[in-house]
Amino acid sequence: MPLHKLEEMPKVSKPRKKTLARIKQSSPQKKESLVEYIVNVFFKYDPALKKQFSVISLSTVKLFTSLSYEISADVQKGKNSIDISILGLNTRQSYYVSPNPATTELLFENLFGKYTVNVIKQDGSINSAMFDFNIYKKEIKLSEISLPKKKNNRIFTRFDIATESFSFK
Repeated sequence: MPLHKLEEMPKVSKPRKKTLARIKQSSPQKKESLVEYIVNVFFKYDPALKKQFSVISLSTVKLFTSLSYEISADVQKGKNSIDISILGLNTRQSYYVSPNPATTELLFENLFGKYTVNVIKQDGSINSAMFDFNIYKKEIKLSEISLPKKKNNRIFTRFDIATESFSFK
């Protein structure tokens, strides 16, 4: 009895992950400016880790009623810049569901001086703001909000300083 060769299953190609550099270079489609995200910056002390952090909190304007979501982001910190690429939304385990925005908190140690925070969507749109962090004076200043020159770039982010969320030891 001859042995039959098993037919090989066709291989499905894996989707390529867009790199941050490639996303920055891509040109977004033309759309109207609409604020979809809110970026809040504040200082936070974590008593469990016993460390002081500078926090960049990213949340959606839209509220979600049936599930709890968190924003998935890729972050690259440079010498004087922080690039935040928004990857999408993930569901969060929650037994109690109430209307909430999707959020994420990005914790940074040792931020001092001026940093440009770039929020980048997958289509290539970029919104930027310059913050001046001073942990010794316990203050953060928003110096400038800008829209980098790029074809079809649009405003999709609002930048704020959440002084009511400041916590120190």
